[in-house]
Amino acid sequence: MAGNYDAVLLVSFGGPDGPEDVMPFLENVLRGRNVPRERMLEVAEHYHHFGGRSPINAQNLALLEALRKELADHGPDLPVYWGNRNWHPLLNDTLREMADAGIRRVAAFVTSAYSSYSGCRQYRENLQAACAPLGDRAPRVDKLRVFFNHPGFIGPMADNLVRSLSAFPADQRQRTPVLFTAHSIPVSMADSCRYVAQLRESCRLVATEAGVSDWELVYQSRSGAPGQPWLEPDVCDRIRALHAAGGDRVVVVPIGFISDHMEVLYDLDTEAADLCRSLGMRFERVATVGTARPFVSMIRDLVAERHGESAERLAIGGMPASHDVCPLDCCPAPQRPGLAAGGPPGRPGVSPPGSAR
Repeated sequence: MAGNYDAVLLVSFGGPDGPEDVMPFLENVLRGRNVPRERMLEVAEHYHHFGGRSPINAQNLALLEALRKELADHGPDLPVYWGNRNWHPLLNDTLREMADAGIRRVAAFVTSAYSSYSGCRQYRENLQAACAPLGDRAPRVDKLRVFFNHPGFIGPMADNLVRSLSAFPADQRQRTPVLFTAHSIPVSMADSCRYVAQLRESCRLVATEAGVSDWELVYQSRSGAPGQPWLEPDVCDRIRALHAAGGDRVVVVPIGFISDHMEVLYDLDTEAADLCRSLGMRFERVATVGTARPFVSMIRDLVAERHGESAERLAIGGMPASHDVCPLDCCPAPQRPGLAAGGPPGRPGVSPPGSAR
């Protein structure tokens, strides 16, 4: 679909900018979910552990500037805006700003590589809700496709994995277990979307390009009620199992995330790393894709596809490029036996299901 777009919109999750923002931010995240206040305070401590500031906003600003430069240098030469689901700049404010500027058609890049309710459809619903108050002035917003198998995502992740493995002696690299990790989601959500299949394909592609054979997919950051089935195994449980089997090292790849935000800094760099330290295991965490040049160029490719400047839909591996326009029944909300009230002891989540960014 040739879009003839007027602007690009970077859409993300958002995070607090300081200690005074933490509770209002979490109230936005958990609105409509029956989460006890003591549970919210427990999650807030994760942010206070890092001074009450999430790194996601600074990382999105860096991506915003990199994308603006990429489009200015290589086209299509479009203005780039930024709006979040849960914290400033909020989507409502950004869409109003765009409407005031006379923008009519928008290509939206969501910082989630995979299909799921919280990683795709909920963002589309957020965009529709932000446009609704604008009436006839509202721009038409088209979400760009998910990019789990785009070479601009796979290549930099494979390079990062090779770089982390190079920290080990050459004779250990092929025998070092690699755990690819992504945000866990309810099984009922996973059963109605392609989240797991797309994750497995991303893992396979990165591992193949990096020359890794000993790998598996695990999950992290569970935030649901204890009785509700979520995707497993948990990354920390798997580390314990590797240690019990005699393992003394592990490499963890946050394949479900594009930047080093709170789920990476706390659940991996703090919790999983502390576990490995206590077990006497060496822990190496692979960098996320961030603002790697091929990744920023990938976003330009996705915009060019929909803008009508490129007929090529880049994808590698055994699965085709994802669809441009989501079907009406795509990635439905999960069936909830009860509203989330917190995860298992010692594994409190810091975001709702599927908030991989």
